[in-house]
Amino acid sequence: MLKRLYIKNFTLIDELDIELYAGFSVITGETGAGKSIILGAIGLLLGQRADSKSIKQGADKCVIEAHFDLSRYELKGFFDDNDIEYDDHDTIIRRELTAAGKSRAFINDTPVALSMLKELGEQLVDVHSQHQNLLLNKQDFQLNVVDILANDQKELAAYQQRYSHLQQTQRQLQQTEEDMERNRQHADYLQFQYDELQRAQLTAGEQEELEQQSDLLSHAEEIKSALYEADNTLNGDETGTVNTVRTACNALNSISKVLPPASELATRLESCRIELKDIADEVGNLLEQTDFNPAELKQIDDRLDLLYELEKKYHVETIDELISQREALKQKLDEIENGDDTLQELRQQVEQDRTQCEQLAAGLTKLRQKAARKIEEQMQQRLVPLGMPHVRFEVSITTEELGKDGHDKLCFLFSANTSTPLQPVAQVASGGEIARVMLSLKAMISGAVKLPTIIFDEIDTGVSGKIAEKMAQIMQEMGSYDRQVISITHLPQIAALGSHHYRVSKEEGPNGTVSHMEQLSDEKRIREIAQMLSGSDVTEAAIQNAKELLKK
Repeated sequence: MLKRLYIKNFTLIDELDIELYAGFSVITGETGAGKSIILGAIGLLLGQRADSKSIKQGADKCVIEAHFDLSRYELKGFFDDNDIEYDDHDTIIRRELTAAGKSRAFINDTPVALSMLKELGEQLVDVHSQHQNLLLNKQDFQLNVVDILANDQKELAAYQQRYSHLQQTQRQLQQTEEDMERNRQHADYLQFQYDELQRAQLTAGEQEELEQQSDLLSHAEEIKSALYEADNTLNGDETGTVNTVRTACNALNSISKVLPPASELATRLESCRIELKDIADEVGNLLEQTDFNPAELKQIDDRLDLLYELEKKYHVETIDELISQREALKQKLDEIENGDDTLQELRQQVEQDRTQCEQLAAGLTKLRQKAARKIEEQMQQRLVPLGMPHVRFEVSITTEELGKDGHDKLCFLFSANTSTPLQPVAQVASGGEIARVMLSLKAMISGAVKLPTIIFDEIDTGVSGKIAEKMAQIMQEMGSYDRQVISITHLPQIAALGSHHYRVSKEEGPNGTVSHMEQLSDEKRIREIAQMLSGSDVTEAAIQNAKELLKK
């Protein structure tokens, strides 16, 4: 629950530091006193978008901070999942806005994204404002109410998982049908392309080898001339280098007895001669092997021209890519040939998924129908004491096409008297009746969902007297089950039943209008309720009436 609220430099609030308590509390104050400002500040803590204009004029920064006691609620998992320190007795949420337009959010002093703040806020506080009454006209809201009270979250999750798979299979089937039709229309051309690449007898690495051979043959005369010159230089009969070195070796050996160093030089020179002889032999072999063959060169160049033409035609750069194109064409042709089998398998999968969805949706319908009967019964019991003795409330469930929530279409039907037929509640209920319907629904939902704090912003619109007192009793009852219920109200009958009473007021000061919020003592509370009863001129009778209301 919300234990403490601190606000600094937010619109008309200089600084506010107030403690809040469990049970049923009320906030009162004249119109325009600043109650909406308090709600706006709480909204920012719950992740709403910020506006730098909200900062009090002249201030550089505003701070809004709330302390929560979460000891009775199972929320530790959220903190563990997001690696945030957890303090079940004092969880702190803070929002800071600067005049420069920057916004920062913190959970227990850990900086967090606004989306994370919103995710936690939705589990801590539910603010029911007047515009939420419009939700009664939304099927999603009505279905959500029934699902909460049906406690069908596991069944709904199982259905949605299967429905998502059905949608995926349907998309796959549609895409396959479109691809098959497109391929069939171009089957002859696809076959022509495949045959063309198949006839080419493509081999990986072939192009590089052919290019090397073409380059070699193109320079055959130049190569042969260079090899001839090298061979003649090395192997010439009289002037060949090999023979010349042999002659030098023999000369050195002949004087080795009289000149010992000549022997070592001869040995070294002999090693050079052997290496030169090997080189000369290899040059000779290359010379014999090298021959200019115009026919072979033309054959190689023709093959390369074919490969280059195919690469250009199919918009690729390598023979490997051509091979990939050929295999892709083969796959498409196989798909065309076996397409009916593939489509049949996909259609069977779609029907299987649809059947499973229908079964899961039927299970959801049963749970919702059971919950709907309980809702009708409880709404009757709750609305009759709220001044509608002839009320009828019905949850209509009809069948529609499968959707993300099943195949149920819900509508809350309402009639306040016996002479009026049941019609959609948002179309026929008055403002006061809608307020009572929403309060009753919220009371039921709060019993099914462990939400720490519920704030009602003028839920009493359009009611007064004993009806208001009954509504206050409902809120009082809601606040008695480990929950905190806060009602912003203009009605003394509701204000009197709060266990704690706060007043919001504003005053003109040297720096402009300033809003304040204070918890009222017993004496101040009597006077506040008396003023709500009689207006600004508080009479003794009003004070006595206020005391009587508080005794209740």
